[in-house]
Amino acid sequence: MNIIEGNLNAQGKSFGIVVSRFNTLVTQELLKGAVDCLVRHGVNDKDITIAWVPGAGEIPQVLKRFAASGKFHGVIALGCVIRGGTPHFEQVVSVATSGFAEAADGTVPVTFGVLTTETLEQALERAGSKMGNKGWEAALAVIELAALWEKLPGDKLS
Repeated sequence: MNIIEGNLNAQGKSFGIVVSRFNTLVTQELLKGAVDCLVRHGVNDKDITIAWVPGAGEIPQVLKRFAASGKFHGVIALGCVIRGGTPHFEQVVSVATSGFAEAADGTVPVTFGVLTTETLEQALERAGSKMGNKGWEAALAVIELAALWEKLPGDKLS
């Protein structure tokens, strides 16, 4: 049996983060959590690139560019979509998730830290209060995947 696993050492690695400006009250906390996680696991500030986009629907465009750039060992999507009284919620979530799936094409690890909640309170709970910080969790996952990527067969990031 051959078991391949990643680890949580991100020293010497670089990461891109694409974060939505919409619902900034929440997304700035997700971003703080993600950056804190990366730094605590050995990433230098200079090796973290953050791109702000208008909303969750625009995240996939930049995420895909980051993933294809060859500059990063992994990329993270951060955003927050809160259900309102119109079907717009479903449309934005659909665009964000399907676009994420396109960006996660196997080039580099990509993680999804986009919250989809019913209320602002639920979003804030997932951005650093009761439910932890989903930005931190997305960063931790991309760190482990980046380490795993180096052990998998196929092309490697130089």
